[in-house]
Amino acid sequence: MRKSAVIFLFAALFSACATVGRDFPVESVPSIQIGTTTQNDVINMFGSPWRTGIEDGKPTWTYGKYRYSLFSEASTTDLVIRFDSKGTVTSYSYNTTEEGK
Repeated sequence: MRKSAVIFLFAALFSACATVGRDFPVESVPSIQIGTTTQNDVINMFGSPWRTGIEDGKPTWTYGKYRYSLFSEASTTDLVIRFDSKGTVTSYSYNTTEEGK
């Protein structure tokens, strides 16, 4: 019984990572055009947003993947898109900790 507990503990420690969110096609980010791209265009490019919200009274969509681990550096990639009341992109920000993306 004790041996099983030790094995379980080591397995838990070595797999100690968590991922939140989901992948999205980062190569499509440059296709976003402020004042032109609509919410429907964004859904066609990236799918449904991982998270939605309101910023300064306007819709905000977030696409992101966040990976955390006890044994390596965190890896984050996110895209936040802001829309006007008509559903057209007013601004966006893309950030990543992954090199070359």
